[in-house]
Amino acid sequence: MRNSAAGTKRILVVEDEPAISQVCQRVLTRDGFDVDTAINGEVAQEMLREKDYTLVLIDIRMPVMGGGEFYQILESQYPQLISRVIVSSGDVIGSRTKNFLEKSGRPFLPKPFTPDELKTIVGETLRQAEK
Repeated sequence: MRNSAAGTKRILVVEDEPAISQVCQRVLTRDGFDVDTAINGEVAQEMLREKDYTLVLIDIRMPVMGGGEFYQILESQYPQLISRVIVSSGDVIGSRTKNFLEKSGRPFLPKPFTPDELKTIVGETLRQAEK
């Protein structure tokens, strides 16, 4: 992996809905982050090989490779990122998603969300990871 610029915090948004990706990119860039987006877990894997990320925001339901499968890859190949993962979904939380969230213990950001909710959960997750 290549490092991002010294001191720059880079966020990877793994999201298949372009409007959500664009909102995340706009809001988080304004907050001083470098933001990359991937349309699914498979694309995100390639991006992780190229760059280091400070935080990863993962949508649960995506085509090709969904959030749960991508999270398992993070656990096995990028364990240093696990404490800096936020999970998101716009679906009603079914038993499968609920089990995943309970098992992972990661913060959950339900869609639709406001820019303030996004900034708050990112800030809280980064603070918790630094402890």
